[in-house]
Amino acid sequence: MRTRPLKVALLGCGVVGSEVARIMTTHADDLAARIGAPVELAGVAVRRPSKVREGIDPELITTDATALVKRGDIDVVVEVIGGVEPARTLITTAFEHGASVVSANKALLAQDGAALHATAEEHGRDLYYEAAVAGAIPLIRPLRESLAGDKVNRVLGIVNGTTNFILDKMDTSGAGYSEALDEATALGYAEADPTADVEGFDAAAKAAILAGIAFHTRVRLDDVYREGMTEVTAADFASAKRMGCTIKLLAICERAADGGSVTARVHPAMIPLSHPLASVRGAYNAVFVESEAAGQLMFYGPGAGGSPTASAVLGDLVAVCRNRLNDATGPGDSAYTQLPVGSMGEVVTRYHISLDVADKPGVLAQVATVFAEHGVSIDTVRQQGRPDTDGEASLVVVTHRAPDAALNGTVEALRKLDTVRGVASIMRVEGE
Repeated sequence: MRTRPLKVALLGCGVVGSEVARIMTTHADDLAARIGAPVELAGVAVRRPSKVREGIDPELITTDATALVKRGDIDVVVEVIGGVEPARTLITTAFEHGASVVSANKALLAQDGAALHATAEEHGRDLYYEAAVAGAIPLIRPLRESLAGDKVNRVLGIVNGTTNFILDKMDTSGAGYSEALDEATALGYAEADPTADVEGFDAAAKAAILAGIAFHTRVRLDDVYREGMTEVTAADFASAKRMGCTIKLLAICERAADGGSVTARVHPAMIPLSHPLASVRGAYNAVFVESEAAGQLMFYGPGAGGSPTASAVLGDLVAVCRNRLNDATGPGDSAYTQLPVGSMGEVVTRYHISLDVADKPGVLAQVATVFAEHGVSIDTVRQQGRPDTDGEASLVVVTHRAPDAALNGTVEALRKLDTVRGVASIMRVEGE
């Protein structure tokens, strides 16, 4: 074993960073044995230096992150501060001064992953980011390495624990959205401002990263279609149960049937209870991968939290340190296919549409005509009178698969019918 330690700079010492530092200290001997050399925490950049950080030598604490990554003797920079800036500049500076980088920064990688990979390659350094998607679940490395000889066609997953907890609570207890969100906040699963989670921004960033790796093409955050889950209601869950389904906020990345393009999207969807993702409860994450040779694979586990995320960070740290010892680098950016990213309108999917309509003869025929005019085939129809209203009925239509643009056009035409009082709910149906 080499006796000179590999030096690690830690950017950020919050929930994840403090756990990374703790594991590096308490498992120092095991890490050294696995790597082939000891690792030394050489500096920790923070915003509030006065805060007590148990187990970390105060002499290592600095507020000058730029000076830390510029030292020249740092082998690996671990970035867990999040956000686009100053993380982007610090990572670029680290590469320029000879360090490899381990990051958990999904927002930055979804926006500027290609540029960061290019800088890492230019300087002969590694960029690893297993912790950026699905916490402790080994997912990025299997896609980049284990499935490198296969052709991935689809990635379908629950990649945000907060939203899964809320939807699971609505499903199992009958709670409304606001009530379930309040419970998630009280338990620490939701932030004080949950917008990034419930509006799908967090999942969209992860979808961009997964799509880029799975399909060997460049997918940015702006390429991902996104819908939040704040409009999901108890009535939607009741309809889902009648269909033998539940509702999840899904990140879906898929290759077109002709292989000529890819799409990435995030939105709530009904999925059959028989699908493996339907049984994912609480704040857990799970990702379903479909490839030509391996078939269907599912990755499941805790998707957030200090210890799970730190586990993924440390796994990357071991791999990067091994590469440094061997004067090598691991897999970099693989975007050789350069496939175009298609629009949401091109996606072929199914719709569950709930309409409030006039309760009189001929309404169903009018609705069916609109579907036919837009080339959308109807699978099932359920109509039920509503005694609590004046001459209204509830009409639920589930379609066969059709381009999303055709389905969206159908809904817009339905809104214009005099006999349609309102479109109560629209939800896509996946997993069949």
